[in-house]
Amino acid sequence: MRKEVVGSALCAMLLALCLPADAQQPAKIPRLGCLLNNPSPDQGRQATFRQALRDLGWIEGENIVIEYRFAEGRSERFPDLAAELVRLKVDVIFAIGVQASSAAKNATRSIPIVTSTGDPVGTGLVASLASPGGNVTGVANFTPELVGKRLELLKEVLPRISRVAILWSPDSAGAGRWMAEAETAVASMGIKRQAVAVREPNDLEQAFATMRKERAGGLIPLRSPLIINQVRRIVELAGKSHLPAFYDDREFTEVSGLMSYGAALSDLDRRAAVYVDKILKGAKPVDLPVEQPTKFEFIINLKAAKQIGLTIPPNVLVRADRVIR
Repeated sequence: MRKEVVGSALCAMLLALCLPADAQQPAKIPRLGCLLNNPSPDQGRQATFRQALRDLGWIEGENIVIEYRFAEGRSERFPDLAAELVRLKVDVIFAIGVQASSAAKNATRSIPIVTSTGDPVGTGLVASLASPGGNVTGVANFTPELVGKRLELLKEVLPRISRVAILWSPDSAGAGRWMAEAETAVASMGIKRQAVAVREPNDLEQAFATMRKERAGGLIPLRSPLIINQVRRIVELAGKSHLPAFYDDREFTEVSGLMSYGAALSDLDRRAAVYVDKILKGAKPVDLPVEQPTKFEFIINLKAAKQIGLTIPPNVLVRADRVIR
């Protein structure tokens, strides 16, 4: 009887040695944490990001687990959501926006973070674009130089415009650079500038009342966390004020904003997926320079134009990359 037990144990040991390593111990499925503000309309940005991961071989539910956490417009929730992802021991965190990315960085110095945000250097997320340092890298969408282009297009749509409102958040990182670009562009076109500052969401109602009182002919919001977090509210107030507004990315036009020109967000999301792929395959954030936008898109929402009684000139319409009808 003892010989049989010894013989069985020996056979089991020999069998285990003959089996491939992956048959002895199942491979660990990577876990990705996504820290976002709100789900995009029709799951647009999430869908683009997931498809980019699929194209790279990462299929949700098969060889990767994705944990989504949304602040739902309440940025104060980001620290708790980031801490939750850290407790889940995700392998990588993908964060959109400076508030989500900062919360992730504050929550961990060891888990790699891929950010898609405006000014990662100015907000202290990375040391520099070329050498990010630490555990954060990704793509940047800091393009204040495009303010002039938006003003040029607004002038083509409204040839007689004499005063433009610049909605900005002076307390945000990079605000001075954005305003300097706006001032230079406005001066070169001979248009009067009306700077309207907002420091919290409750300031928006008064800001638009000021624009109406001073008879602004158009609106250019300057990108900041506050303004990005209030996309729907700003679009709603601009519509009610019958104020032609030119925004910096498609998130505004997708919720009935009039026009947008800025970095192609779908391209940024696909490139962010490439960073996640590289990190899951062993790359370190410190060795991956932050990339800047290379593709841009001009979008016009004709339904929004109709609501404020505005006709978009044909020569402007044909230049749009996308027209929402």
